[in-house]
Amino acid sequence: MEWINAILQGTLLGGLYALFAAGLSLIFGVMRLVNIAHGDLIVLAAYLGLTTTVMLGLHPLVALIVVVPAMAGIGYVLQRAVLNQTLGDDILPPLLVTFGLSVIIQNALLEGYSADPQKLDAGALETASIALGPLAVGVLPLLTFAIAVAVVAGLQWTFYRTALGRAFRAVSDNQDIAQLMGLNKRHVFGQAMALALAVTAVAGLLLGIRTSFDPSIGGGRLIFGFEAVIIGGLGNLWGTLAGGIILGVAQTLGAAINPGWQLLAGHLAFLIVLAVRPNGLFPRISG
Repeated sequence: MEWINAILQGTLLGGLYALFAAGLSLIFGVMRLVNIAHGDLIVLAAYLGLTTTVMLGLHPLVALIVVVPAMAGIGYVLQRAVLNQTLGDDILPPLLVTFGLSVIIQNALLEGYSADPQKLDAGALETASIALGPLAVGVLPLLTFAIAVAVVAGLQWTFYRTALGRAFRAVSDNQDIAQLMGLNKRHVFGQAMALALAVTAVAGLLLGIRTSFDPSIGGGRLIFGFEAVIIGGLGNLWGTLAGGIILGVAQTLGAAINPGWQLLAGHLAFLIVLAVRPNGLFPRISG
């Protein structure tokens, strides 16, 4: 029963990792941009949620109505003002700029909030659970997984069933031809980053409810996001969800064997998948 519980908890944890990874997958799929600052943007969203809950007295989940538009706006401005200038055939400028952005966000959060760990207070939601036979499953992990599935489904629908999604796919396939057909690629890229950071806002608030956070943890969230994206297959949104689940299950199984093996087991699962399937388990397919 212990192993079944570990697999179940790992699956639910994978929902949070999928939320970490969904924005990365979207941005890479649209503009081939590897955002080194993604983990720090998740932490920024958590701190924005903290400020919103303290100032307005809102429940963290209700604070999403403030934090999601705020992060989307930050994403659009960031892409239009900074990141669009770095895009081109050379992948190095975006990496350097987003690395610099990561350092800036970390230091700004240290100045504004100090290095003390913080946590979002969700009240009874944090400890509520439901019984599944002999197993007790937390309501918060279940809610997180349900939100992850809904977000991935929403992104998939947007990408393949809307005019915005057609614009994303057009600039992804050929920027120059899309520009000739009347699409403003800079605006489309800004919309893609806004959508990615809206998802990041959801991930940040759920992270802040689940565990404590401080300005230095962005790097670890970035690694989990990258591993989930690469396990699932670059640019494949449902693959990203599968990658998050695989990573989460590997970590909880490792922790069940030895508590010190939790992170190591996840990294080993990532390396094994990378060795066997370098393009990920579910490489991107056209839809």
